[in-house]
Amino acid sequence: MERLQKIIAQAGIASRRKAEQLIMEGKVKVNGEVVRELGVKASANKDQIEVEGIPIDREEPVYFLLYKPSGVISSVKDEKGRKVVTDFLEVEQRVFPVGRLDYDTSGLLLLTNDGEFANYLMHPKFKIDKVYVAKVKGIPSREALKRLQQGIRLDDGKTAPAKVKMMSIDKKKQTAIVRITIHEGRNRLVRRMFEAIGHPVMKLKREEYGFLNLRGMNPGDVRPLKPIEVKHLRELAVTKPS
Repeated sequence: MERLQKIIAQAGIASRRKAEQLIMEGKVKVNGEVVRELGVKASANKDQIEVEGIPIDREEPVYFLLYKPSGVISSVKDEKGRKVVTDFLEVEQRVFPVGRLDYDTSGLLLLTNDGEFANYLMHPKFKIDKVYVAKVKGIPSREALKRLQQGIRLDDGKTAPAKVKMMSIDKKKQTAIVRITIHEGRNRLVRRMFEAIGHPVMKLKREEYGFLNLRGMNPGDVRPLKPIEVKHLRELAVTKPS
């Protein structure tokens, strides 16, 4: 038996806080009876749970790591018929990406059907490091990279301090490879950060997510997360300072 809001969150219907709101608004039923109290417990497998008239079909939680290729949409479907990340998985469960990588960005992406797990990882207060490698136009100066390290002001606010390391430069082609570590999840953030210092990104790849990496994988490869990895991700999220 689990609290009703937890079951709803794990089913990917809403965050736990939103689920609590739905319960208090009388939009959740258990075995045909409206529930308005947050302390109610139920069985996801034995009880009939409905949210706004739609039954919850509780699936066994699954967790995957995908090496997303460039030119793929971080979604479960695309109106234009373009390839999406779920095309790389042949599973019965209705999985979805945890966060997103831009269409033209490659790298490590997690997919799951566990809504509560996804909400933990994506919540702004849980500061999980994400490591990107960017090929940029021009060769950034030390002063430019220092601006990224200290945090740079964008249209939607100042970025958190980042870890930045110059990996290599090509003086002939006037390009550079830069490794940057951030923990924020704002839209196209890495690209906007480099644009702000005058060095647009030409190619971008996310190589690490927390302790996870892409070693031994090629674009398009997918593997299930090990139970110990799922456990560590949960611990990493909930123990990080807000």
